[in-house]
Parts: sequence; structure tokens; C-alpha cells
Amino acid sequence: MTAPVNPPFRAEHIGSLLRPASLLAIRADHAAGKISDEDVRRAEDEAITQAINLQLELGLSSITDGEYRRHAYSDSFTVDVFTGVKIGSTEDRNWTYSDAAGKKTEGRVPIVVDKLEWPGPVNVDDFEFVNSLSGEGVPKVTLPGPCYIHFRSGRDNISTDVYPDLDAFWQDLIDAYTKEIEALYAAGCRYIQLDETSIAKLGDPKIREGLERRGDRWDDLLEIYTDVINEIVRRAPKDLSLGMHLCRGNKGGSWQAAAGYDDVASKLFGKLEVQFYFLEYDSPRAGGFEPLREVPDNKTVILGLVSTKASTLEQADMLKHRIEAAAEYIDMDRLGISPQCGFASLDSGNPISFDDQAAKIKLVVSLARQIWGYTPATAS
Repeated sequence: MTAPVNPPFRAEHIGSLLRPASLLAIRADHAAGKISDEDVRRAEDEAITQAINLQLELGLSSITDGEYRRHAYSDSFTVDVFTGVKIGSTEDRNWTYSDAAGKKTEGRVPIVVDKLEWPGPVNVDDFEFVNSLSGEGVPKVTLPGPCYIHFRSGRDNISTDVYPDLDAFWQDLIDAYTKEIEALYAAGCRYIQLDETSIAKLGDPKIREGLERRGDRWDDLLEIYTDVINEIVRRAPKDLSLGMHLCRGNKGGSWQAAAGYDDVASKLFGKLEVQFYFLEYDSPRAGGFEPLREVPDNKTVILGLVSTKASTLEQADMLKHRIEAAAEYIDMDRLGISPQCGFASLDSGNPISFDDQAAKIKLVVSLARQIWGYTPATAS
């Protein structure tokens, strides 16, 4: 089988890594005003350097900063970037998260109170730091998907004074993403992953109920969301590797939705113009592999078969069997493997250890070598 020269690679990871306790303590001191911006930046730089070295040692070709400078995965280009967005929360059961024990936690709700304006490059400095330390690896920048704000907020939480017409809201959002991607590209970035969690959730009856109650039809949103993403993709440089990660929520080991890709597959795979997908497939909540028959021959799928929500290490034979099952619907040469999501979509992390995290990444790399002859980009 051929080895990809450009991203995505046969062995991948989604982006976020567990934060060292020392870094969390320093960030807490910074939030409390006890230490300076320079002090916390220096601590982040040191922790990120160690995280990059770990990724290289484990055999990964795509390298991230572990999202160590963020509180949540969405903080690199949503509520902390647009001054016109504030954050609320809800205990509405349609938007809460659940864990394996059935414990519920509330979800965040963005509230748009002013115009969405791009403040200038947000992620360029962070990319350049990773790029300087990645060796032969390929730095990957993860950005929250552009539909995050609307999916969480709905029309009622987007000011009608600022945006009497939602078309203007979407255009401002598209323009901001376009400018951020252009700035990253100009800095040398050639690999971007959009973490678009909204689309995979649209098949969940609970989510659909919540959408209906606020006046949204899920199939209408699927059309709108794919239109928005396509506009961003069309404006991106043609030699930029631009893919999309989908999951159903990842908050400290909890999730928000349970639904397969069946109902969204034709739009997700056929209409969307992204080049590749990172698909959550670690549990029955993600459904079967049958929707993969909708993936066009020119697209790649990275199967997120390894859980970041539980410490138990998956059996290699079981994962091989699942990859073979997926290959009944999409050619094996267009597949790769990864964890199903990040290890710490929130800085508090998922309920696993650093050793668990390393073991799961090693398993991904080992399987990619066995199945596809994967060789890390860092290998001489």
C-alpha cells in the first residue's frame, strides 16, 4: 500500500493531550493574578516542548502543541477570540453531557451580543513555536469548527439587533475563518483540522428534539452547515491539507450525543469538499461502518477506533478486525487509524493517566505499521 506523503498519515492523533499538573497549577495562579503573562507563557513553552518530544518519540508524524495554551478545544477561535460572544450555560437535558455512569453535566451556550470581527492572527505565534521544534514532523493546527457557535446558541442567542439577518452572521464567520487560515498559511502552516462536532450530533433524537424546540430542523442545519464549511474550504489555499474531525462530545470522559453517520452521510461525504475525515468510531454510539460506502474515491478516512474516554487499552486483534470491517465499505488504502478524539478537550483532561495516553498512541502507531507499513515522517 502507498504511504501518504502529505497529511493525513496512517497513524494520527486528534490534537489535545493531557496537561501536566504543574502547568495547570501555573495557569491557575495566572488566572488568579499571581503571576505574569510572561511567566505562564514560559511554562507553556516548556510543557509544549516536552509534549512535542513525546509525540516524536511515539512515532507520530502530525505534531500539535497538545492544545496546552487553551482551556477548551474551542478556545482557539470562538468565544475567546470574538469579543462579541459571551458564554452562558444550560441544564437543558437536550444539551447536557453524560458519562458511562449516567452522570450529567451542563453544556456551554455562546451568546452573540456584537459583530463577529477577526482580531488579527490568533494561532500564528503558537504554530510557529510548534513548527520550530517539530523536526521532520508536520505541525497540525486544530481549529474549532465554524458551526459551533450557531449549533450551541440558536437564533434566540444571536442578537437580532446586530444580526437581523443570519446570512450576515454566517458571512462574518466565514470571513474570519478565511483570514485566520490565510494568516496561518502565510506563516508556513500546511495542515489544519477543523473540529466540527455539530454534524455528527444531528442524528441523535435528543439533539433533534432540542433543535425543534428552538425552531431549527436538523436537516435544514445540515444543509446550512455544509454550505458554510464549503465556502471556507473553497477560499483556502489549494495546497493546504484541510480535514475535519467529527465526534459526539468529549468533556472529561462524557459525551453529548449518540447517533451513527447514516442520516448525514450523503451531505457529510458527498457534498462537503474537505479532503479527509477523522471519524469517531470507538463505541456503539457512533453506529456502523455502512455509511462509509458514501465516501468518494478521492477522500480519506481516519478511523477513530481507540477511546480517549476510558483507560482500558484496546486489543490489537479487535482493532484489526474493525479496520477490516470498515474496509468492506471503503478501500483499505484510503484508511488510517487514530484515537476517537483528543485526550483533553478540556484542560482538566479525560479520566486516564499519562501512561494510558502513551500506550494508546503507541498502539495506533504499531497498528499503522503492521497494516499499512507506516513509517513516521521523523524516521531517517
